[in-house]
Amino acid sequence: MTQRRFDDVTAGEPLAPVHYPLSVLRLVMAAGANRDFNSIHHNAEFARASGAPDMYANTFFLQGMWERCARDYIGPGGTIRSIAGFAMKAFNTAGQTVTVEGLVERKWIEAGAGLVELSMQSRTERGVTVGPGRVVVELPLP
Repeated sequence: MTQRRFDDVTAGEPLAPVHYPLSVLRLVMAAGANRDFNSIHHNAEFARASGAPDMYANTFFLQGMWERCARDYIGPGGTIRSIAGFAMKAFNTAGQTVTVEGLVERKWIEAGAGLVELSMQSRTERGVTVGPGRVVVELPLP
């Protein structure tokens, strides 16, 4: 992973998309890893009985996808300062592939810190499922 610096960033620059195929195994592992044992996240029959089309990814997993995309862009020396506008609009179900996309909106210096605002969203073949939202990161200054 390469460390991106504040001077390396240009408004309008896209982030490399990150793809997450949602297998049953991945959903079960994610639910166990963040201790969200609600059956809607690992039991298709239970999820459908609750009105969902199938078992689906939980909030922590989806937010982690955004954090991974941002982290891949900023590098290990960057800091994720805030996430806003993270709103689930549709289910991210087993069998789908979630793609997280981002774009640099702007950059500025505030109180000696190099800040960058990223617009982000998650989508499947059915369209946007999470977001759009904003992630503010801090990058090292030269």
